[in-house]
Amino acid sequence: MTVAGVGEFGLIDRVTARLTYGESCLLGPGDDGAVVAAPDRRVVASTDVLVEGRHFRRDWSTARDVGHRAAAANLADIAAMGATPTALLVALCMPADLDTAWAEELADGLGAEAALVGASVVGGDMSASPTLTIAVTALGDLAGRAPVVRSGARPGDVVALAGRTGWAAAGYTVLSRGFRTPRLLVEAFRRPEVPYPAGPEAAGLGATAMIDVSDGLLADLGHVANASGVAVDLRRDAFEVPRQMRDAAQALGVDPYSWILAGGDDHALAATFPPEVAPPERWRPIGRVTEGAGVTVDGEKYAGPAGWDHFRRAE
Repeated sequence: MTVAGVGEFGLIDRVTARLTYGESCLLGPGDDGAVVAAPDRRVVASTDVLVEGRHFRRDWSTARDVGHRAAAANLADIAAMGATPTALLVALCMPADLDTAWAEELADGLGAEAALVGASVVGGDMSASPTLTIAVTALGDLAGRAPVVRSGARPGDVVALAGRTGWAAAGYTVLSRGFRTPRLLVEAFRRPEVPYPAGPEAAGLGATAMIDVSDGLLADLGHVANASGVAVDLRRDAFEVPRQMRDAAQALGVDPYSWILAGGDDHALAATFPPEVAPPERWRPIGRVTEGAGVTVDGEKYAGPAGWDHFRRAE
């Protein structure tokens, strides 16, 4: 059955029947607006868009995969502010001949990823469109903490990373070359593993700046450096190349560090900590904040592209 056959409101009923709701959802779908608890009286909000052919392909990923990925891209932004995600709002624009099962499975993925952090899909909108597009807005709660912004890094701070980088970029390269293995890399592109608890943890430890690594580590730390008026220098030896990535890079003729340093979509968290703060185990020191501007690797400017640019390169 297509979405045109079941109709807008029939599809909404099918999708919302598959969702579950966490404690922060006081009123879910069905009215003109949802009601979400905001104990802190401040709400962190972030929006991200996934466009078919630009950010995902249905022959590469299942609908559930796309749902996980769409939710993760937004939930990671909330975590990067030092907040705990509470809710997602989803706008789905789709061709009229889309199978209803695809939209339902998308909702399953969105709901499952949100449930990892106790958040809920509380509402949204649907419309017909020739291009399948998923726009997600995430909300989060700071629990009394100050938000961790990009502009707080200071010379002498330690740069640390929670999560992994390069895996999703490697998976994308594998898929773009027509392969489906190594499976670990392909699955990393389809469903990122985001270290959500690391965001509030870093905020509680006094992180001076933090960012979700979505467009590439060098590019995103470049945003931190620019906002803070500092330079960032990374240590290449802080990054181990996993065996699967090393083997894939050799087979594909790619420098694996181009994935690790400039690849996006893993949604790791990068933060800066005062030198007297010892980051916990999940945070791996990878460099230092210094005087100056820009991002370097072992004191040298990186020769390749620093990361993803939505208006210059397509998937």
